[in-house]
Amino acid sequence: MRDFQLPGRSAVFATNGICATSHPLAAKVAIQMLEAGGNAVDAAIAGAVLLGICEPHMTGIGGDCFVLLKPAGEDRILALNGSGRAPAGLDAAALRDRGLTAMPINTADAVTVPGAIDAFCRLSKDWGRAGLKASLAPAIHYAEAGVPVAPRTAWDWGCTEGNLQGDARRFYLLDGAAPRPGQVFRAPMQAEVLRRIAMDGRAGYYEGEVAEDMVASLRALGGTHTLDDFAATACDWTEPVCGTYKGIELVEHPPNGQGATAILMANILSHFDLPNMDPLGAQRAHVEAEAAKLAYDARNRFIADPAHMTRLDHMLSPETAVRLAALIDPGRAMDSPAALSESVHKDTIYLTVVDKDRMAVSLIYSVFHAFGSGLASAKFGINFQNRGAGFTLAEGHPNEAAGGKRPMHTIIPAMLRKDGKVMMPFGVMGGAYQANGHARFLTNVVDYGMHPQQAIDAPRSFTDAGQMQVERGYTDAARAELAAMGHQVVIPDVPIGGAQAILIDEKTGVLQGASDPRKDGCALGY
Repeated sequence: MRDFQLPGRSAVFATNGICATSHPLAAKVAIQMLEAGGNAVDAAIAGAVLLGICEPHMTGIGGDCFVLLKPAGEDRILALNGSGRAPAGLDAAALRDRGLTAMPINTADAVTVPGAIDAFCRLSKDWGRAGLKASLAPAIHYAEAGVPVAPRTAWDWGCTEGNLQGDARRFYLLDGAAPRPGQVFRAPMQAEVLRRIAMDGRAGYYEGEVAEDMVASLRALGGTHTLDDFAATACDWTEPVCGTYKGIELVEHPPNGQGATAILMANILSHFDLPNMDPLGAQRAHVEAEAAKLAYDARNRFIADPAHMTRLDHMLSPETAVRLAALIDPGRAMDSPAALSESVHKDTIYLTVVDKDRMAVSLIYSVFHAFGSGLASAKFGINFQNRGAGFTLAEGHPNEAAGGKRPMHTIIPAMLRKDGKVMMPFGVMGGAYQANGHARFLTNVVDYGMHPQQAIDAPRSFTDAGQMQVERGYTDAARAELAAMGHQVVIPDVPIGGAQAILIDEKTGVLQGASDPRKDGCALGY
């Protein structure tokens, strides 16, 4: 039990259903969907699409999603890959000929075809109960009526408004500036797009006037995108990847997401005596940082479009973790095995829902960097993701940019399973941090016996680009000890990531929702 005299947040307990996410309105509409007879899929879609209006710098209908789904009355977990592909005209050699050594992040070259809408349509059709029109109704309403901008969202918006270019500034700024807390943000043209999707399904987005607006806008910005690229977009049902940590199974989305990185990192950490380390001490943070360096090095070399990846078994192998764990010096920081392929991008939303029948959804949905590419379509104001920045231009690399290919993604939903039964859907936002965040959350729960809310609240650290970011929740003494080990310690300008989780207590039948105070959101139940 937490100390009620200290700042903190209680978990949310409910029996019929819970949604945990990063904005209260999204949690509210998800619960309303459950109360009206919808299931966890209907609720998850309703909440997720609304988050594109509540937190447009984080996500939107120009982005991608990944989903893990546990059907009601079953123990199996399905994975839905809702990530889009590069346009057929994308060519790494042509980009290298232009003098580029890395993928651009804020041009049309970085824009992959959005995959989330196709995935939401498929998810609703295959597993929903209320129908797509019902799931999209709340987002349509709030896109027109407007959403008061929440404090953390306003702060992020103000920090990243410079990413917006051209038409995007017209749609995502108020009188030329980022909105202040409490100002109302509206997106009536997105409401029109959602109405068309509600009536015509995926064709309302990937064909006709909406697709023509996106293609014309991207081509005017130098992109190679075509209507055929959009019409060909299709999500895929796949099998999750799994690893076991001290009797608890970590279930992750397979590549092109980085879920295998979290499993590898957990496997490395299993060779250290974490329970006898202070959970908020320097030694635990050091070992975790070193494990992350090794796991992320593997990620950067191997994870790619599954059709081009050949080393997944190697990453998941316990023998690989044994060899990597042996490289860690418990008293000294190593040089990073390889530069991380991206900075810590914090622009993602995560949402989880469990309903009364114990269908569970773990869903992550993003435009990648803040406001994605910073570009938007001219008529409907659809903000384009920049997932193409996840490609490499290294010739012959499995993740080399190419037309029709999916880039390596940082976004990963997860679930924990014990004795074959799902005990907790969860997710951690924060771009590159996510795999590290999954391992941190897992070890907080398993090694230190923390409740999911406590595990989320606890301070975080993450090594990126040669610096070890250590949140203010750590003591100055811990930071000094880490510095003495050779880490370049800094206090991050912004909180590291965000997280949500729902614990399914089989003994009592009660659901326990947890939501990160680093964000504006909450868990709600009924």
